[in-house]
Amino acid sequence: MNYLKERGAQMKLDNNFKERKSLGQDVFEYLKKAIIDQTIEPGARLVESKIADMLGISRTPLREALHKLEREDWIEKNPSGGFQVVCLTKEEIEQTFGIRSVLEAYAARLAAQNHTAPDLIPLEKKMMEFKLCLGGKDYDKLQTINTQFHDLLYALSKSPKLIKMINQLRAQISRFRQIILKQTGYAHESHEDHFKMLAAIKSRDGDAVEKLVRDHIIKGKNAVLNQLNKEEKEKKSA
Repeated sequence: MNYLKERGAQMKLDNNFKERKSLGQDVFEYLKKAIIDQTIEPGARLVESKIADMLGISRTPLREALHKLEREDWIEKNPSGGFQVVCLTKEEIEQTFGIRSVLEAYAARLAAQNHTAPDLIPLEKKMMEFKLCLGGKDYDKLQTINTQFHDLLYALSKSPKLIKMINQLRAQISRFRQIILKQTGYAHESHEDHFKMLAAIKSRDGDAVEKLVRDHIIKGKNAVLNQLNKEEKEKKSA
């Protein structure tokens, strides 16, 4: 929970904090980030009194943040009291990636239909950034650039409702992105996939880009499940 202590100190130093946004919203965003990057690990208990003390805030904005995290399925009520971070089962991972593959493939098809030539320039720049980070083995930046690439691609669908649905699903499995992009083989393959996606979009080949994106998402799912299986075996043999 050192992350929360550091965040609490930062909050106290920020005199304009309450003017920028509600305290509850800020706490929500930082707890969510801590869950995504696994600073707060899956299954960890969240005790109101301890978190409030660490952040130097009252219970009211903290409860606001916790209830929002619960509504968005980041945490769940603990039978013995308080909350705990949701642990996604393999079945839930399978389902989430499966639904993502359908939605994101459809968004890519729409992007192939709706884009203009200038729209593709930011995508090309992101691909170059990805290549540079890949060469420098900067895997932490790869996750951010990968997300930005897909955000730009799906924005070309011109479908706000579809983008919102995609983002909600992607957020739930975002904690696993760092797992798969730190696998060198997968990171290079992902880069090649991006090139193929962009080429299909340029050609306005909706069928091709739809299949490419669907296959790309399923590769990510398999990489996550393989890593989880590997970790399970290591725990059993320890």
